[in-house]
Amino acid sequence: MLSEPSAATVRATLPAVGAAIGEITERFYAGLFAAHPELLRDLFNRGNQAAGTQRQALAGSIAAFATYLVEHPDQRPDAMLSRIAHKHASLGIAPEQYEVVYQHLFAAIADVLGEAVTPEVAAAWTEVYWLMANALIAIEKRLYAESGSRDWRDWEVVERVTETADVVSFRLRPVDGGPVADFRAGQYVSVRVELADGARQIRQYSLSGAPGSPVRQFSVKRVLGETTPDGEVSNHLHARVREGDVLQLSEAYGDLVLDDAVDTPLLLASAGIGVTPMVAMLAQLAETGQRAPVTVVHGDRSPADHALRNDHEAYAAKLPEASVHFWYEGGVEDAGPGVRTGLVDLSEVDVAQGTRAYLCGPLPFMRAVRAQLIEKGVAPADIHYEVFGPDLWLAQG
Repeated sequence: MLSEPSAATVRATLPAVGAAIGEITERFYAGLFAAHPELLRDLFNRGNQAAGTQRQALAGSIAAFATYLVEHPDQRPDAMLSRIAHKHASLGIAPEQYEVVYQHLFAAIADVLGEAVTPEVAAAWTEVYWLMANALIAIEKRLYAESGSRDWRDWEVVERVTETADVVSFRLRPVDGGPVADFRAGQYVSVRVELADGARQIRQYSLSGAPGSPVRQFSVKRVLGETTPDGEVSNHLHARVREGDVLQLSEAYGDLVLDDAVDTPLLLASAGIGVTPMVAMLAQLAETGQRAPVTVVHGDRSPADHALRNDHEAYAAKLPEASVHFWYEGGVEDAGPGVRTGLVDLSEVDVAQGTRAYLCGPLPFMRAVRAQLIEKGVAPADIHYEVFGPDLWLAQG
């Protein structure tokens, strides 16, 4: 993987680069968008840029990749690379864009670290970058080949369903009337919309309908910022998109998918709008005849805020060995049996030996559930997660 001279240089300079990586990525994005304003307008999430979360995610991924290379010289972090590549493929990232990123990233490194960037240091970190970039390019090429297209496709909204006060589901069919490629439960699509200022912003939404349908369904929670701006795309979809309107969708991507093992115990844990991939997974399990135990866990503000709750319960009820556990922070007076008050707490939940867990929700929720599962004996390698937005797990880990 990484050459021995470069590995030694990266190991020696990793503390300095790591300490400055936040400033490096801030200057990188400033330079990139000054030279290519169309990337901020039509590719990058402007809300994440304003909040700084995209910078944190980029910094985390670079630091994690470099650290992995020097600690495991004969391996590479394929799980991290796969997650990033799926997100890139859903955006239609092209190989030539990696050269643009390289130019502005290394200009930022030189600007921040100054004379510390000797030719040897520059060469070593260039090697790190292109190892990561070329690995991503190769994975993305395979993903494009498997999906059959990197192009955007027009889809007509055939139904709009209000799930809660802040969540709406959209069901769509392709405008061209052509075939609809199947997807795997847990995957997402990118949705591109044109906003009032002409920007074409892109967001990813998990497919919340059952696989095998000719209709694509995704569910959108309206993002109302407290310390950050309101979600541009989610509010646009809620306020402006109705039946008969046309949206542009990517093919389905994402690596949080179920293995074909009907005898493996599963735990599907979600919070808030993180319920969407879990409902699709339960639909798939009900269709394929899951035999092993399935533990369904969900946390929300109240039963009224629990999107897709009827589907959540109905699909679980079709499984012979399913147990359902819901926690709500309030409003549980008429919520039904088995409902708990407060945050998700697995201390009294039976978790079968050999369980494979899938998590989706806010990062603090997933961190807490992961820790509880490890305490119960679930192997860390058997705990998988999906993040809506930049993956700050690496940045904060």
